[in-house]
Amino acid sequence: MIATNRRGFLWTVASGSGLLAASKATAATGDGTAAGYDVNGAADFLPTIPRKSGDPMIFTADLDKGPIKATSGGWAREVTTRKLPIATGIAGAHLYINAGGSREMHWHNSAELAYVIDGRCQITVVDPQGSTEVANLSPGDLWYFPKGHSHAIQTLGETPCHAILAFDDGLYSEHGTFGLSDFVSRYDSRTLAAALGGSSDFYDGLPKAETYIEQGRPIALDGPQAQAARQLDPQRTHRYSLTTQEPKLRSPGGEFYVASSVEFPASTSMSATFLRMREGALYAPHWHPEANEWQYVLKGRVRFELFGPDKRMASAELTPGQCAYLPMNGGHSIQNTGSGDAEIVGVLDNGSYRESTLSDWLASAPRHLLANNFGVPEDAVIDFAKRPPLAAAEPIKR
Repeated sequence: MIATNRRGFLWTVASGSGLLAASKATAATGDGTAAGYDVNGAADFLPTIPRKSGDPMIFTADLDKGPIKATSGGWAREVTTRKLPIATGIAGAHLYINAGGSREMHWHNSAELAYVIDGRCQITVVDPQGSTEVANLSPGDLWYFPKGHSHAIQTLGETPCHAILAFDDGLYSEHGTFGLSDFVSRYDSRTLAAALGGSSDFYDGLPKAETYIEQGRPIALDGPQAQAARQLDPQRTHRYSLTTQEPKLRSPGGEFYVASSVEFPASTSMSATFLRMREGALYAPHWHPEANEWQYVLKGRVRFELFGPDKRMASAELTPGQCAYLPMNGGHSIQNTGSGDAEIVGVLDNGSYRESTLSDWLASAPRHLLANNFGVPEDAVIDFAKRPPLAAAEPIKR
């Protein structure tokens, strides 16, 4: 046993001598060889990694110039990943319902979060446990429908209602939307009578396809139908008044409102934002570590800058009716480049709202680390301080 161990020890020493010699030989070449413990610096290196060549990514689309799907009571337009390939996580739509019209009862494989732009509406939601909510919404309000919860939207009053909708699936409309009229119209009328009651004649008389948005008689704002609203308690309601709340940020640059699952408990899988920017204002570079973001311009002219996952920069000027998709962790900023205020509705595909800012990173990192990162002397690094992301700025010269 002792002799065997001695032979093993001598073999290890001899092998170690060989490895040491090989390591010295490799170090002399300076070729950056790495094999286990045999690791060396590279003598031939690049001062910086060259930027990727090629066209910048397309991250914006013109929602309100897209194809329209219209029936008797209104219309909708949408942007899915079919039109905007980068937008795999969120699809968006613009829904318009005439006075007296209603978007029929339906449900999705995806969750839906919407912002009411104008007009008033009544939402009806039935969850899988059979709990029902009927709630009335005004401009600046949100609705949220979890996936699988059947829901409908009906205009209240004489003014048409329209809203911006977002879904946490880039292919939502082609990927699981189920309408009541389409569903019922495909069944044998005798089966429906046996399952639901009534006579087969009633079911035979129903439309034999999807009604989608159906025109009906206007519902008075103070009428019995509007007054029949039955809103659930704050922890369960599908309605949230966003712009009447205190903004998350208020500065000379504008106001920024957030509705995450903290503020809007029912909205477990999505968050909404509303950004009002003064002329020239800048929402500084930031990113969302756990969510993709979809933005729709309501008012003004804004410039989006995006540092994308493919390490390319992209820039786009957007006006009302256009939208942008910011992939998870993609650094981006927004600036009001027009005259007057700009307003933007945003949706993220996570119920938790989290944001990392470039300002926080630079202000928190040690000075010697920044000097090393930027390749400059330490005394050349400026004093970074944490700044609020929504900042006033000089108006853009046009």
